[in-house]
Amino acid sequence: MSSEYLVEVKDLKQYFPVSTGFMKKTSLKAVDGVSFSIRPGETLGLVGESGCGKTTVGRTILRLYQPTGGEVLFDGRKVTNSNITELRKEMQMVFQDPYSSLDPRMTVEDIIGEPLDVHKLYSTRAERREKILNLMELVGLNAEHARRYAHEFSGGQRQRIGIARALAVDPRFIICDEPVSALDVSIQAQVVNMFEDLQKQLGVAYLFIAHDLLIVRHISDRIAVMYLGKIVEIADADELNDNPQHPYTISLLSAVPIPDPKITRQRKRIILQGDVPSPMHMPTGCAFRSRCRYATEQCARECPSLADRGNGHMVACWNK
Repeated sequence: MSSEYLVEVKDLKQYFPVSTGFMKKTSLKAVDGVSFSIRPGETLGLVGESGCGKTTVGRTILRLYQPTGGEVLFDGRKVTNSNITELRKEMQMVFQDPYSSLDPRMTVEDIIGEPLDVHKLYSTRAERREKILNLMELVGLNAEHARRYAHEFSGGQRQRIGIARALAVDPRFIICDEPVSALDVSIQAQVVNMFEDLQKQLGVAYLFIAHDLLIVRHISDRIAVMYLGKIVEIADADELNDNPQHPYTISLLSAVPIPDPKITRQRKRIILQGDVPSPMHMPTGCAFRSRCRYATEQCARECPSLADRGNGHMVACWNK
């Protein structure tokens, strides 16, 4: 079964039970009705403040968390608990922390080779080693690194090991969970450029989760903006940066540094008032209204849904 989209996320919900006192429980709505689609070979950037639910979206797509509601389709097939083992050969994840995501007791060869072992993707030990060395070369590691352990490498090299591990099963879709946020700035550009080169070479699609809008704009075809478990705006990368329409997106972009002193002096930094509401005690209506200077009575009554404002630019806001 084929589809125009490689990945389709429909009304995805992820609630976590939380104890608030003696015999009292409530739900933390980490992801609350998220929908988006990704075409083959496309990169969708997912941005937002820390704690908005970006990482939870990625982990729920891969069934690392059991979703509370909604569904995920991969190439037209519904992702379920019964078929996730098979689909993990086509969907992989690169984790944020290159230090804790690699087993310190395993050599680089065994870390990269583990997916090959799990999915039985080789016939002989020689074929296994050849595949591992090819993957290492693909991500810029030398053959002599194969017998070393993770603690012997820098953060950038460790992340390359994690990327090679994700590529071992020849996936068609990779979730990149803030893959450069723990790296030095000088190394970030190298890793991002490598992601782009791998995409051109292998045709893999990415969900690129990050909070750095400069990096996301550079690598993404489209960008989705999250706030408190919901997507508030989706558009082509250039369109979103040149013509943001949701007040939250406008505020985020106003904080992005521009290497031009004249433009910087003319720009006005938009500082949001108030604190982010608790996901356990969400305000009625639009979740952003408590920090929005354009909020009206309608914002308090009803939560806006994503609406197309032209050329696929989707915005969830009552303010026109």
